[in-house]
Amino acid sequence: MNRAPSPELKLPPSLVAQAVAAALAEDLGTAGDITTDAIVPSEGRDEAAIVVRQAGIIAGLDLAEAAFKALDPDAKFVRLVQDGAKVAAGTAIARISGKTRALLTAERTALNFLGRLSGIATLTAAYVAAAAGTSARIADTRKTTPGLRVLEKYAVQAGGGTNHRFGLYDAVLVKDNHIAAAGGLAKALARLRERAGPVKIEVEVDTLAQLEEALQFPIDAVLLDNMDIATLKQAVALAKGRVMTEASGGVTLETVREIAETGVDVISVGALTHSPRNLDSSLEWRAR
Repeated sequence: MNRAPSPELKLPPSLVAQAVAAALAEDLGTAGDITTDAIVPSEGRDEAAIVVRQAGIIAGLDLAEAAFKALDPDAKFVRLVQDGAKVAAGTAIARISGKTRALLTAERTALNFLGRLSGIATLTAAYVAAAAGTSARIADTRKTTPGLRVLEKYAVQAGGGTNHRFGLYDAVLVKDNHIAAAGGLAKALARLRERAGPVKIEVEVDTLAQLEEALQFPIDAVLLDNMDIATLKQAVALAKGRVMTEASGGVTLETVREIAETGVDVISVGALTHSPRNLDSSLEWRAR
């Protein structure tokens, strides 16, 4: 149910271009950058650096570069670190030279992408560190910003986490409402076998009784949802050697270690993508 992190972090160029084009269109509207265009001569050229104001993990440099080059294809974007790098506050992570108007107009789009994705990567890395030394992997969920899911899940990988399913199309997860709508777990699984084909099946359970029922069927994984630690330990022991176990629901940095120590295989954390704090960065002009 989980993908291992890619050995080489890379976003599809077409996806980057599409995301940047949409963001710039949102910012420029039909009138363009009326402040910059009025103040800055069209022939002006300058240099600047992107500097982070907080320590963290970097993600989103492809998007930042694409934002500047969308407005000035000849702009030079020199990376001083790579995505996935851990940096200290005050670190310059890239240098840009090009048309002054392009640098000023693309600045916020570039920094918004960098801040959002680096914030996700940084928070993910904190969860991974909190669970270090256990067998548990930290995974994301589908609680992502609409339209930005692939970018945000990429940032989770940059922070050392793993990706759960990307959407409803690439993995089966039978949740409580599916079971209720089908009239029971047995009926839900029977319909899956008829239509879904040879795919791995994960079933959500809230209680030990539900887990014992689920383990009677040929499934591959169980999602142990919102269980307290004592119950979670029992659930992991019941499922050990039979199916993969995933813990989910209300996981925080304060609780993730104790959850990991139950022996669960995966801990899925919605907060990685729905509650990260942006990593603060700025575009600092080179003095003339």
